[in-house]
Amino acid sequence: MARWGLIVEQNMGYGKGQIWSVEVLGHVDGTRQEALDVLRARAERFEPHHPANPERRELYQEAEGFLLVVKGFWRTFHCRFRVAEQLYDSHPPEPPPEPPQPARKPRRRTTERKPPRRAPEPDPGPPPVWDADVPQVPSWLGRDDLS
Repeated sequence: MARWGLIVEQNMGYGKGQIWSVEVLGHVDGTRQEALDVLRARAERFEPHHPANPERRELYQEAEGFLLVVKGFWRTFHCRFRVAEQLYDSHPPEPPPEPPQPARKPRRRTTERKPPRRAPEPDPGPPPVWDADVPQVPSWLGRDDLS
């Protein structure tokens, strides 16, 4: 299965120090069309370095990817989005570690299962003597207006 890089090219820096910069946004394992679909979603919500306060955004599809044109207050900037098949990586990502399998306890083979023992319920004892529909706390307790 092919591994596709999601690549954006944009202007970085200010004034005469502006340079054209390349960044890999991520990777997609699958077909080229699957990578283009993911790239389009990323391009639609991408926040470019320039301009700081965009007034208008336009996204165009090209043969190789997408072109994002962003109109700022003073000038218009653009970003190019492309998919490229990754052929080599000198530092490939390490595969994620497999989660440890829980140790299984050996099953005891029994022919007869006994229901678990329950603790005996305590004896409720005799009913309280004071239980004659009289509240334990009088209604006047805690009232401030009875001083």
